[in-house]
Amino acid sequence: MKLRATASGGGAILLWSTLAALTAATGGIPPFETLALSFFVAFLAGIAMLALRGRLRRLRQAPLAWAIGVAGLFAYHALYFSALDHAPPAQAGLIAYLWPLLIVLFAALLPGGVLRARHVLGALMGLAGTVVILLGAQGLSGHGSALGYGCALAAAFVWALYSVANRRISAVPSDLIAGVCGVVAALALVVHGMTEPTVMPTAGQALALLALGLGPVGLAFFLWDFATKQGDLALLGTLSYAAPLLSTGLLIALGRAPMSGSIIAAAALIVGGAGVSAGLTRKGKAHPSPTPADTPGGRGPQRGTH
Repeated sequence: MKLRATASGGGAILLWSTLAALTAATGGIPPFETLALSFFVAFLAGIAMLALRGRLRRLRQAPLAWAIGVAGLFAYHALYFSALDHAPPAQAGLIAYLWPLLIVLFAALLPGGVLRARHVLGALMGLAGTVVILLGAQGLSGHGSALGYGCALAAAFVWALYSVANRRISAVPSDLIAGVCGVVAALALVVHGMTEPTVMPTAGQALALLALGLGPVGLAFFLWDFATKQGDLALLGTLSYAAPLLSTGLLIALGRAPMSGSIIAAAALIVGGAGVSAGLTRKGKAHPSPTPADTPGGRGPQRGTH
């Protein structure tokens, strides 16, 4: 079970590495429209899966579980899609992928966690990588670029905070994510109607939206939830640091981002900083992340998401 759960986490990371490329493929569609449509696809797929398995009653969970799930998923993706709409996808994606490093830092501040010098050094390396991206970005002085980079950085903080807060409701079944996707889609639709024009997707954009909803905006959340509850948390943390490299490599392979020294240097600093922050013990074993039992509420009766 532990090995299978950890492998599912690797699957989630692979799916997330396609997020930047798929979102870039929806270029021209406003970010909140993209958010609403992709999460609606995830909602429909998730509800269909629950109905087939007779698990719709599992959507009855505590308000706190719903609040954490909706706030985390809506805020992160709204910021992420906005970042890709206002900044080059490779640079925005790398900044957003500071979340693995931030999760290590925030988790170290939880009860039972320890903030060591390597955590600080890793954070500084990640910050240096962000600076390299900003200084090397061709569009930094262009219209909206500063907004794009700011959204990407905010997205990284939101996802890290959501992931750490989610530890407090780790008993909630992953099935709740299907309902959360529906609420996120509805909220995005409201914001879209208030702030954006509606754009009819082309055939290519529609396929990208469908792939988003079934993959990095859908299945990945279920896989990650199962992985964090049953898998090797230390190994999952290490695997998550591969996401920025996979994402940027995919963008370069698809011709959506040029290979450049600044991107390579930034990737090395961000991923290297994450590795330093994760650290090794003297025996050469990865320093374990706090388990749900080590955190407040980890043994409680409350049920919640992700």
